[in-house]
Amino acid sequence: MSAAPTRAVPEPRAAALLDAARAALPGYLADLADLVTIDSGSHHRDGVNRVADWLRHRLHGIGFSTERLAVDPVEGRAFGDVLVARLPGTLRPEEGGARIVLIGHMDTVFEDGTAAARPFRAVGTRAYGPGVSDDKGGLLAGVTAAELLVRHRRTAFAELVLIATPDEEVGSPASRPVTELLCRDADFALGLECARENGDLVVQRKGVADLLVTVTGRAAHAGIEPERGANAALAAAHLVVALQALNDTWPGVTLNVGVVRAGTRPNIVCPEAELQVEVRAATSAALRTALDAIHDTASRTAVPGTTARVDQLDLCPPMEFGPATRAVLALARSAAADLGLTVGGAATGGVGDANLTSGLGVPTLDGLGPVGGADHTPEEWLDTASVPTRIALLASLVERLRRA
Repeated sequence: MSAAPTRAVPEPRAAALLDAARAALPGYLADLADLVTIDSGSHHRDGVNRVADWLRHRLHGIGFSTERLAVDPVEGRAFGDVLVARLPGTLRPEEGGARIVLIGHMDTVFEDGTAAARPFRAVGTRAYGPGVSDDKGGLLAGVTAAELLVRHRRTAFAELVLIATPDEEVGSPASRPVTELLCRDADFALGLECARENGDLVVQRKGVADLLVTVTGRAAHAGIEPERGANAALAAAHLVVALQALNDTWPGVTLNVGVVRAGTRPNIVCPEAELQVEVRAATSAALRTALDAIHDTASRTAVPGTTARVDQLDLCPPMEFGPATRAVLALARSAAADLGLTVGGAATGGVGDANLTSGLGVPTLDGLGPVGGADHTPEEWLDTASVPTRIALLASLVERLRRA
């Protein structure tokens, strides 16, 4: 469902936030230009930390306390810090005050030098540049919404926590333990990824499992005694076909054999092969069902003398559209209506920080940044006309969240 006017005049309390957000737009765009000029690819540690420096300074000016949490290298790769900012509210937990997490990421998918080659620019109501939508525009919307709440003394929450992660674009391998530790006792999590192109919020993200299937056979001289061998490459080929055939078995589940490696020389019967497999599903139950089917398929190799072993390399839980998310979406839609908007909820196959908060059981809603699109491409854009309404929507939603 697209965002569209539903009433001519916003509700007065919402109108005050919207007016403040409109007044903040020039400063927002200037700040966004600053952030986009920083190359911060996932593996550019110094660049990501420059974004963290910038955010820390900005958040201190609002009244947040901040800390930088270093993360451990993963497979020899170093990553930037996790930035955690905390703002105490005025409503105690026993009075319904909620601990609310705003979460977004500082890294982009782009290589060093992209910011200079393709700098920030605004054309009409669209802004362009690396990370302008994913996710610097969203992060900055969270900072600006918090600033408006503080300025207008609308802080009826127990604590507002903003988490900026350094490695979301590569699956959060380093920051995930930190994120999960920080969010375990959160009452709500709001993801700062940008809204869908039609204005929808994100209510569901698929979970992902990465698997390595190792097929073991037996080497032999391919010309003299091939009958003594067991061809792992042939077994792997049959297995690729069988695994791909699992697609469409369950609604919303996709499986892809993305990498195949086998053998060393053409005159040796192949003794070992590897398949790298990804499976995505909208629910944990569906993901488990698919994984069981993969193990079962791999247990029956087509070539005598070969075996296959399945190792799970990674598992990112789905962001499920359950009752808790439905309740937060209802609050967001009510807040949008007060602003003169209608918003819908969308499902996506992509993963993000919101998968991790939802996987902990924290009621989570994502897509609360401005409207944007063409992520991960040179045409990435942000709708600057949507910025005030989306900042006001985010701030208004934060106001409405209460502990049960």
